[in-house]
Amino acid sequence: MQQSRLASFIEALANALLGYFVALASQLVLFPFFDIHIPISTNLWIGAWFTLISIVRSYILRRWFNARLHRIAEQMAKNLS
Repeated sequence: MQQSRLASFIEALANALLGYFVALASQLVLFPFFDIHIPISTNLWIGAWFTLISIVRSYILRRWFNARLHRIAEQMAKNLS
């Protein structure tokens, strides 16, 4: 079954948003151990940029794999007939 573009986007968005909060918490805990002290607003912006990149990356990868799997399934069905 083929995944719609909207479903791909929603799944990529949900994954990235969860990742945003995990990354933000990690930054707040780990940065001080590396003597990195930045304002919370900077942490939020860093996380936002990486989240945006993650959403785009995840969406493109999902669409590519979905198209590839769909082509393979069509070829297999064609070979069986």
